[in-house]
Amino acid sequence: MHHFAYKNGALHAEDVSLPQLAAEIGTPFYCYSTATLERHYRVLAEAFEGQDAVICFAVKANSNQSVLATMARLGAGMDVVSEGELRRARAAGVAAGKIIFAGVGKSREEMAYALREGIFGFNVESEPELTLLSEVASGLGATARVALRVNPDVDAKTHAKISTGKSENKFGIPYLDAVRLYDVARGLPGLEVSGIHMHIGSQITDLAPFRDAFRLMRDLALALRREGHRILHLDIGGGLGIPYRSDEDAPPHPEAYAALVREVLGDLDVRIYLEPGRMIVGNAGILVTRVLYAKAGAGKRFTIVDAAMNDLLRPTLYEAHHEIWPVMEERASGTTGLQDIVGPVCETGDYLAVERTLPIFEPGDLLAVMSAGAYGAVMSSTYNTRLLVPEILVRGGEHALVRPRPSYEALIGLDRPAPWLAGG
Repeated sequence: MHHFAYKNGALHAEDVSLPQLAAEIGTPFYCYSTATLERHYRVLAEAFEGQDAVICFAVKANSNQSVLATMARLGAGMDVVSEGELRRARAAGVAAGKIIFAGVGKSREEMAYALREGIFGFNVESEPELTLLSEVASGLGATARVALRVNPDVDAKTHAKISTGKSENKFGIPYLDAVRLYDVARGLPGLEVSGIHMHIGSQITDLAPFRDAFRLMRDLALALRREGHRILHLDIGGGLGIPYRSDEDAPPHPEAYAALVREVLGDLDVRIYLEPGRMIVGNAGILVTRVLYAKAGAGKRFTIVDAAMNDLLRPTLYEAHHEIWPVMEERASGTTGLQDIVGPVCETGDYLAVERTLPIFEPGDLLAVMSAGAYGAVMSSTYNTRLLVPEILVRGGEHALVRPRPSYEALIGLDRPAPWLAGG
């Protein structure tokens, strides 16, 4: 569910008119709905009510400070994968003790910074990382709380580029090597090894892969306890999908997901950590863009808009489907035709939708690219020296510009001339 709907003939974000935002801010822009963010978080939190569970929002999905602050005020912790994300979480008011540091390539400097901040713990993904973390923690006189990320070789039946739990993926340690590495970790100074972590992928729309992974996690926890290890928490990752298409079956409801966790893991007497990102923020955001030109091709129409692959990379990178809504309701009931929605970037892969039957848009029309709140703005770039697009957060009838559009002077000013070229 989201809070984008037609009112008085125009698409609104909650009670804010998108045509009015476009006139004020200019296009393209991202728009996020506070009501949607809050609802999705609360639905998940209520599903796990009665279980010892902590929700850590995956910052990689959307790292805007106002989004993070909204999550923090709801009680969320954070799952971070870089020092930059950790700094963002702390700046948004998230307590260090509710932050988990994941990722396959943590540097010595990142580890030291996280330890000085006093974060809850690290999800460690390899034996060399385990050794380095021990060295860094010991050097600081600190103790790093650790869960080893175990790769269960479970196929989540999702896109190859967002699958993380198969043996050919770069993430985690092999399941069959886990007991040995927990024994290694127990002997290293500066570490408190107290958890297990799994994350099998993203945009998962079937509970069966979760069941398989959770059963393996359960078996491993029991095996490790038999070997004398204290397993106090399980980090089950994120990955629950969202509906990107209105004509497809909805993914499992959080209540069904929580029931599965209770069924498989509920008697282990552990704290459960969740790392949702897309599930909370995906349908809470849209990208609004304006039509520049309409061009007739040999077999279809090309609708050229002012947003591009550098603003929303998912269609190009993942062949992802995002529904396209006309901002003016009357256009939705007009003539339709086969078309591609493409941007101004000088790449054939620059598109937001391919071979879709959509309303015949004309120059000046506003379009809303739906379900763009996750992995949208965070993956954007300045390719072709295009400015990063602004981000807007709405709450009821209020709106705030929570990331302004930078200037060309600021963008170009990031470069520094070589000394022999300065003043030339």
